[in-house]
Amino acid sequence: MVTDFRIGEAAELLGVSADTVRRWIDAGRLPAGRDEAGHRVVDGVELAAFVRAKGNEPDDRADESSARNRLRGIVTAVVKDTVMAQVDIQAGPFRVVSLMSREAVDELDLQVGSIAVAVIKSTTVVVERAGAHKGRSS
Repeated sequence: MVTDFRIGEAAELLGVSADTVRRWIDAGRLPAGRDEAGHRVVDGVELAAFVRAKGNEPDDRADESSARNRLRGIVTAVVKDTVMAQVDIQAGPFRVVSLMSREAVDELDLQVGSIAVAVIKSTTVVVERAGAHKGRSS
């Protein structure tokens, strides 16, 4: 069963505006069709391929690390005590929270408004199927 996404739903999944998705469609970068009501929709398989292709754009450190989960974002909060610190990063629609030493925060000069990359390396990643999926099956 393939899911079709309306422009707004695709935009939400990609963390961009609906206008950006429309521009990508108009430019031929993202294929789209029409549903029975005439609304533009993006096939779920096509959307996944588009996202995968964008995700393969390497950053400047990808070849220096075995970690492949790299989320670039803006630091939105830094809370430090004498030994530890909590750093919040907003990476697109995702909030990533890291606990690290205060020394590391100070050495990296992490502060609200800084750009940072959350590098995630884990042998356990839990994947859940979205319960309240908005997309439509076709």
